[in-house]
Amino acid sequence: MIAIIDYGVGNLFSLRSSFESIGADICVTSEPSVIASAERIILPGVGAFEDAARKLRESGLDKVIKDECAKGKPLLGICLGMQLLLERSFEYGEHEGLGLIKGSIRPISDVIDKNLKIPHIGWNALSFGEKKDELFKYINEGDFVYFVHSYYGAECEESVIATTEYSATLTAAVRNKNVCGVQFHPEKSERVGLSILKAFCEI
Repeated sequence: MIAIIDYGVGNLFSLRSSFESIGADICVTSEPSVIASAERIILPGVGAFEDAARKLRESGLDKVIKDECAKGKPLLGICLGMQLLLERSFEYGEHEGLGLIKGSIRPISDVIDKNLKIPHIGWNALSFGEKKDELFKYINEGDFVYFVHSYYGAECEESVIATTEYSATLTAAVRNKNVCGVQFHPEKSERVGLSILKAFCEI
């Protein structure tokens, strides 16, 4: 069973529907015991980093996530959920993340062409570098996925498994052993996104 963590800031319905469409046993929960009994964890998220991080701490779910990941349980963070996996964010101040992946979250305005729109919204191609991670085993270099973000993962080079171009090279996905994160939305990325979710179910 896969547990989608409900802490009040996720796009839960479409995520659940996407997993159900590939035949996954899925539940949406905020109960630590259910998360502990799950085989895999999904950490979704939309909105502001500070608000999401606070909700995780206040609910105690930050500790649950860290404990389960320490046991080797696969976790996939999506969009803001990916950003929360890093050590800190500089979104309207400096805020502490879960620290499961080294690095920080910084504004894309620091690195992209000043004429481009922020947030970065739309379909962009993925690049895997020298070695393609198993999370992408069912898709190809250059396949397109759907992004909506104004911040990106920085100082996390050792964990980057995919990038995308938006006048600058931006982090599209990260991984540290059993902890994975994608900046894009697999649940909005049609066949390619479903293929990535399928691969995660096999990690």
